[in-house]
Amino acid sequence: MAQHKSAEKRARQAEKRRARNRAVLSRTRSAVKGVREALAAGDAGAAGQRLREAERALRKAASQGVVPKRRADRSVSRLAKAVGKLAR
Repeated sequence: MAQHKSAEKRARQAEKRRARNRAVLSRTRSAVKGVREALAAGDAGAAGQRLREAERALRKAASQGVVPKRRADRSVSRLAKAVGKLAR
């Protein structure tokens, strides 16, 4: 446990950040799962709509530093490729 005043403050800040990061990550994963479910169902319209939501969530998570930017880019790219393949 933290012994100094500054260490106690750091522990409080870390707790807040951890909660915020987990929430952002959870929303992002849910958005990506929605795209994958629409792809599995073969619904191109829903997949396109959910792709927009997932891309927004991934880019936002990357800008906040929750996920690395390259991982977000890679995920968006793969999802977009799959949605494009379904739309054909």
